[in-house]
Amino acid sequence: MIYDSLNMTQAEFTLNQAHRLSVAPMLDWTNRDFRYFLRLISKHSLLYTEMVTTGALIHGDQQRFLAHDISEYLLALQLGGSNPEELAKCARMGQDAGYSEINLNVGCPSDRVQSGSFGACLMAEPKLVAEGIAAMQAEVTIPITVKTRLGIDKLDSYEFLTDFIGTVAEAGCDVFILHARKAWLQGLSPKENRDVPPLDYQRVYQVKQDFPQLHIDINGGIKTLDEAQQHLQQVDGVMMGRAIYHDPYLLAEADKLLFADNHSIPSRKQVIEQMLPYIERRMTEGRPLKSITRHLLGLFQGQPGAKAWRRHLSEQAHLKGADIDVVLQALALVP
Repeated sequence: MIYDSLNMTQAEFTLNQAHRLSVAPMLDWTNRDFRYFLRLISKHSLLYTEMVTTGALIHGDQQRFLAHDISEYLLALQLGGSNPEELAKCARMGQDAGYSEINLNVGCPSDRVQSGSFGACLMAEPKLVAEGIAAMQAEVTIPITVKTRLGIDKLDSYEFLTDFIGTVAEAGCDVFILHARKAWLQGLSPKENRDVPPLDYQRVYQVKQDFPQLHIDINGGIKTLDEAQQHLQQVDGVMMGRAIYHDPYLLAEADKLLFADNHSIPSRKQVIEQMLPYIERRMTEGRPLKSITRHLLGLFQGQPGAKAWRRHLSEQAHLKGADIDVVLQALALVP
């Protein structure tokens, strides 16, 4: 086990496949520090790790890649890989570590990912994806899900997409997160692939109509909870990414609006006050202050004092000897 203080059973963390809101896996962003921070704002939103490759898990530092805090649940582990045996082995590691869901990345378009024969290029190999899903399903009892694009390069017809989904669904996957864009594997950078290919929400809606038995989440360009609620009239779940990272307090109303939980919402300052013991604990473990505070910069987005908050953390957190006082000083600059 990655954690020692778990007093609840895995069953209590099993993913509920009803309407859901999730925060997208984002490289260098959705690490354990950011996820802990987000969980202070929303109790019910599903959180995802950064993508972890099967090679890194099998041959690297498992503790570092799988470590998390119990408070982060519900928490999904996203894997990058294509070898069914390796995927099954890593899925077992994820379940043993306490994760609530294992997600297979079939959407990342970067050259590095393509060279490893996983990510978005796997859309061209639905049978291989299906084999990976079946192998993981046979190894674990937690949900196995797929995050994918609508197509790749010139393989972007609706028929191509539905053939892919149908093949993978037959292997036992019943949850698909669809990034509502195709991906260009050649000619566009990963950053450009997040913006240049046009969004096609209607195609995602059509997938849900044609596969009513499947749980379909929509992802891509969703910036507000109002937009999320509109999408939930057509699909089963919404995944938000960059909008949450740059303005994390967007999640503050999520539990009430989407999960009917009327618990009191902490103020932005209260979120930081609740974050302080975690920061101190992580720094005791050797985590630099700047590595944690970089995820907090957007908390006061649009509020008086936001610029002063960002500036103080950016200028002071990286200095030698920087400690929790830097955060308290920055907080004092916010009215």
